[in-house]
Amino acid sequence: MEKKPYNPGPRPPRPQQPQRRPQPNSNKDPNAINEHIRAKEVRLVGDNVEPGIYSIHDALKKAEELELDLVEISATANPPVCKILDYQKYLYQQKKKLKEQKAKSVKVVIKEIRFGPQTDEHDYNFKLKHAMGFLQEGSKVKAYVFFKGRSILFKEQGEVLLLRFANDLEEYGKVEQMPVLEGKRMIIMLSPKKKQS
Repeated sequence: MEKKPYNPGPRPPRPQQPQRRPQPNSNKDPNAINEHIRAKEVRLVGDNVEPGIYSIHDALKKAEELELDLVEISATANPPVCKILDYQKYLYQQKKKLKEQKAKSVKVVIKEIRFGPQTDEHDYNFKLKHAMGFLQEGSKVKAYVFFKGRSILFKEQGEVLLLRFANDLEEYGKVEQMPVLEGKRMIIMLSPKKKQS
């Protein structure tokens, strides 16, 4: 008996994958603008419009009349809050605000200086000089005496050393925390004095 070649017939068409729409809220634009706003209704606010709830069509029309952009300010509100404004100018102002906030927030830098309970004079002066520099540049100084093994018996000596250190730095910084023993370390904190204007 002769075998017939297998012929399953025409292939059924493959279901088409829905095309992915470009994301309106790309990294470039932090806000949805104009046609990228997906809501059917929006709440308009601002100086150049009568505040209220508008259909997206009417809101876009108003923005077009003013030759400006419709910008979604609060996407989580129901309906979303939008403003009619110059989007590029708005972005520039937001960047400027962020820059000003960063400039105002001062980073606190803490520099550590370590002593042994029997630090010699040369080493002490070397570390004192460094501490002066740190305080002058606006950093805080955390000085500590590290006690190894049985040297914890010299804790009074360590305290005297730290108090002398704070005293020698009197014109550069003020004591924020008096010497305190934490485990094997006795710590003192100094913060820079504000410059007289």
